[in-house]
Amino acid sequence: MPGMDTPAFNTPFASRLDHVETSAIRELFKLLGKPGIISFAGGFPDAALFDVAGIQAAANAALAADPGAALQYGATEGFNPLREQLARFMQAKGVAGLTAEELIVTTGSQQALDLVGKTLISPGDKVIVEGPTFLATIQAFRLYGAQLIAAPVDAGGCNVDALEELIAQHQPKFVYVIPTFGNPSGALMPIERRRQLLQLAVRTRTLIVEDDPYGDLYFAAEPPPSLLALAAEVPGARQVLAHCGSLSKVLSPGLRVGWMVAPPALLGKATMCKQFSDAHTSTFAQATAAQYLAAGGMGPALQRVRPVYAQRAAVMGAALKRELGDAIEFVAPQGGLFIWARLTGAGGALADGAALAKRAIDAGVAFVPGAPFYCANPDPATLRLSFATVATDKIEEGVTRLSRALRGA
Repeated sequence: MPGMDTPAFNTPFASRLDHVETSAIRELFKLLGKPGIISFAGGFPDAALFDVAGIQAAANAALAADPGAALQYGATEGFNPLREQLARFMQAKGVAGLTAEELIVTTGSQQALDLVGKTLISPGDKVIVEGPTFLATIQAFRLYGAQLIAAPVDAGGCNVDALEELIAQHQPKFVYVIPTFGNPSGALMPIERRRQLLQLAVRTRTLIVEDDPYGDLYFAAEPPPSLLALAAEVPGARQVLAHCGSLSKVLSPGLRVGWMVAPPALLGKATMCKQFSDAHTSTFAQATAAQYLAAGGMGPALQRVRPVYAQRAAVMGAALKRELGDAIEFVAPQGGLFIWARLTGAGGALADGAALAKRAIDAGVAFVPGAPFYCANPDPATLRLSFATVATDKIEEGVTRLSRALRGA
């Protein structure tokens, strides 16, 4: 009846939600409505760099070629023309002999990671991730009840010697790594360490889950081959390796097109679970992506965006050194979208990322404090800065504001 109090929702939530919480990054975005904020917080590509004309042409081509197929339900494994194009795309990056049947299309690589968790993690299972690592992965794996263990990271990515000790101690269900321009670390694993990791995986029969959304966004020298590409050099490695890829950072996040390459048994279970979740990734988005790749648009698009991100990264790095001096330390990234930094406290400056984030909002600049990117033992002095969506003049101004916030000016 009108005027009566509406009863509160009182149905208990699933117990799996007890150990997860809303993304700290999403919560930070709520504070960015203040006029004039310069944001280094987002982890997404610059929309101004999207190849709108190329994507539009691909969408038109998809509708012209086979409108019924592009607009109809599709196979859970993915739209076969796209699977074939993705296999060729990966072959061009050194994954010899990859076939369309060895991969499934997912709704972004985020779904691929969710499917890994859904198919492999039982409550209480131990999973090793990098410390720090992709925040959404921490949340997704915890949702399925994983006990997460952090492996240390340096400028060369996951420390494989330390990882070997952790594997021996914990016998994890699998290990999750981002070897190329990690989020948030920006770390780049050298080729010898990659081989060492694959050899460790084979020797201990431990599944490695490689996430590679940033590998094409290099600034100068091309990075080492992916673990998937190197697996051919290490007998048995393909049987202990899953690879997750995405077009989100290099073409368009809105298409929501990712993929997973994995051993047949895992791929089969993941396909079954995907069928339960969403039946299939948008067929129209897949058909558009297939046409785009077939037309050869990816190479020129990457050639356009790489120098832009490289310049913005260089400008941000120079500004941080100039404005913050020895109060901050970081390794200049060789690709990707982020600078991962640590406050040193030098000269009495603030050395707490979360406290600085609050001050920074008041000063008109935003970033993400680093602690949420750790599954355990967070370093409160760390922070992630994204240069991807900010013009160089705004980067300069934003870092100046950050310096004022750091010193309480």
